[in-house]
Amino acid sequence: MSEHAHSCRSEAPDPNAHHGHGSANAFATSFHATLHCLTGCVIGEVAGLAIGVTLGLPIWATIALATGLAYVSGITLGVVPVMRREALGFLAALRIIWIGEVISIGVMELVMNWVDYQMGGMAAPSVLHWMFWQGILFAVPAGFVAAWPVNYWLLRRNLKACH
Repeated sequence: MSEHAHSCRSEAPDPNAHHGHGSANAFATSFHATLHCLTGCVIGEVAGLAIGVTLGLPIWATIALATGLAYVSGITLGVVPVMRREALGFLAALRIIWIGEVISIGVMELVMNWVDYQMGGMAAPSVLHWMFWQGILFAVPAGFVAAWPVNYWLLRRNLKACH
């Protein structure tokens, strides 16, 4: 991590310490980091799914579009706070957050797309059809549940910056 990064771990020697508190705070911090990451993912994911379904794209093209847009929106939501807080340019902020965001978003996207595919959301005839929203309704919490322990691990190892 960069010298500019404000990691989520304290410098305390206790391996269970987190911000000077016990591991319960580590779970809370990872919960909020996962929620923040999920927000960015969902923006791109839903936009990509809506575009893919509306244009009648093949499922794999829809998955690629949704995943690409999830990365764009998720990384943007990760970079902007670091740019502001640290008075850094885009690339400098990206160097701080990229590994944690790429891993977290990747886990979320794998799970969210798999669940949405299984629920039939990508095969819905339109974004106004209940199947489209059913897929999202199940995919979003599944992505959160899958990424939360990953973010906990990333934060505990200083591989993810708080933002």
